[in-house]
Amino acid sequence: MSIIRVNNLYKIFGKEPRRVFPLLEKKYGKEQILQKTGCTIGIHNASFEIKKREIFVLMGLSGSGKSTVIRCLNRLIEPTRGEILIDGRNIMTMNKQELLKLRRGKLSMVFQHFGLFPHRSVIRNVEYGLEISGMPSQQRRERAATALELVGLKGYENSLPSELSGGMQQRVGLARALANDPEVLLMDEAFSALDPLIRTRMQDELLELQARLHKTIVFITHDLDEALKLGDRIAIMKDGAVVQIGTPEEILTQPADDYVKRFVQNVDRSRVITASSVMRRVRTIMLPKDGPHVAVRVMEKLGISTIFAVDSERRLLGMVSVDAALEQERVGQNDLRSVLTTDVYVAAPETPIGDLLAVAVNARYPLAIQDAQGRLLGVLDRTTILAEMVTGGEASAATPLADVQSADLLNPESEKGARG
Repeated sequence: MSIIRVNNLYKIFGKEPRRVFPLLEKKYGKEQILQKTGCTIGIHNASFEIKKREIFVLMGLSGSGKSTVIRCLNRLIEPTRGEILIDGRNIMTMNKQELLKLRRGKLSMVFQHFGLFPHRSVIRNVEYGLEISGMPSQQRRERAATALELVGLKGYENSLPSELSGGMQQRVGLARALANDPEVLLMDEAFSALDPLIRTRMQDELLELQARLHKTIVFITHDLDEALKLGDRIAIMKDGAVVQIGTPEEILTQPADDYVKRFVQNVDRSRVITASSVMRRVRTIMLPKDGPHVAVRVMEKLGISTIFAVDSERRLLGMVSVDAALEQERVGQNDLRSVLTTDVYVAAPETPIGDLLAVAVNARYPLAIQDAQGRLLGVLDRTTILAEMVTGGEASAATPLADVQSADLLNPESEKGARG
C-alpha cells in the first residue's frame, strides 16, 4: 500500500518555465534547452510510488535531480507541473495552513548539514519544532527526551552542539525529526558529511531504528553502497528523470540501460546478491512415497549420483546417494529414510552469497536453500556463486538445472555412474 504517489512531476528552474514543455515534446536534451531558454530541468516527468514502512532511496550523480525531488515532496520547492499524492491527497492543491499542518504532523526532514542552533542545548534543539507548533513545555520536553533516547543520546540533553561529534550532532537532527512522531522521514544526504566509519555506524543505527519504529523513509544519496545497504527499493535518476526503480538485487542483476550498468559495475555483488536470486530448482524425491526404485530411476535419467529428499510438505529431509538406493533395492527395503545423509548445509534465502562461498567450497553437496518452515526452495553450488561474484552470473547460465543437485559439481573426482 503506497503512502506517497508522484505522477508526471516536473520542476523547471528559470524564467517562464512553461516555454520548456514544447521543447521537451520535441525530445530536446537538457543542455539544448538550457542554451535555448536559459532554463534548467530539475525534474523531468518523474513518476513513482513509495510504500508504507519502506526505505525508498533516490540516488544519482550530482545534478541528477534527487534532492530537488525530495524538496518537492513537502513543497520546500514548488513543482512546475505534476501531482504529489500523500495518503491520496494532492499536496499541490493545499493552501499554506494545510501545508504547514502536513509538514508538522506527517513529514519530517533531516538535512545533510545538521542545522542545529549553537546557543541551544541538545534537548532544546530537539524540542524546537514542537515549541513553535505551540505544544506545552512539559509535554514537548518529554517528547524530546524520548526521541533522544531513541537515537542513543540519553545523558547529553544539556550539552551544546559544539560539545558533540559530527555523528552525535546528526543524531540530534534525527531526534528532532522524530520528536513529532512523523509517519514519513525525508533524509537528504543525511550521512554524507560524516567520515566513513561514523557514516557506516549511522547507517546501521538507522536500520535498527527502522526495525523498531517502522517509519516510511525517503533517503537521498549519491553513494551506491549506501543505497544498496539501506534501500528496500532504489530509484536511480539521471538528468532529472527516473531511469530505473527496483530492489537492490533487481538494480544489480537487471540494469535497465548502459547508464545503470556503469553505475553498478564496481559494486561488491557478494554482499548484495542473496541466495534466493541465484539458487536453482532441483528434482527431488518425496519420502516415504518414493522408494529406492524411483530414486535410482530419477538419478539415472538425470545422470547424477545423489538426490535431495523431501517430505509431503517439501521440508528437506536429507540426501540419498545412488549407492545407498541400490543397496536398499538389493536387500528388498523400500524405505529410504534409514539411509538418508543429513550432512547438508542449509541457508536462508536472504543470505548474501559472499557468506556462503567458503561453505560451498568445502561442502560435500550443494547448499540447500530453505525457508523458515524448512521447505526446500532450491540449491546453490560453488560454481554459481563464483560466476555471480566474478561475472554477474553469465558463466553459470549454461549449467543445466538438473545437474546442480549433484555432488559431482563440487567434487568432480567422485563421479559415479548410476547402474554401472
